[in-house]
Amino acid sequence: MTVERYIRIFAGSFILISLLLGVEGSPLFVSRWALAFTAFVGANLLQFGFTNICPLGFILKKLGVPESVACSTR
Repeated sequence: MTVERYIRIFAGSFILISLLLGVEGSPLFVSRWALAFTAFVGANLLQFGFTNICPLGFILKKLGVPESVACSTR
């Protein structure tokens, strides 16, 4: 798997977990403040889209996860 794919998996997982912890109807409800984490992840994804800078991406690269290679058409 590549850095981009791990970023998508982590972001999606954290959003779903924070929704489970922050929505009052959820059986895992802890506090509505858990929704702030959803907003943080969303804001980070938005700035990543504009700047192509992601803290998780830096960490994954340091751990040796390969970057994605663009597909070439022939």
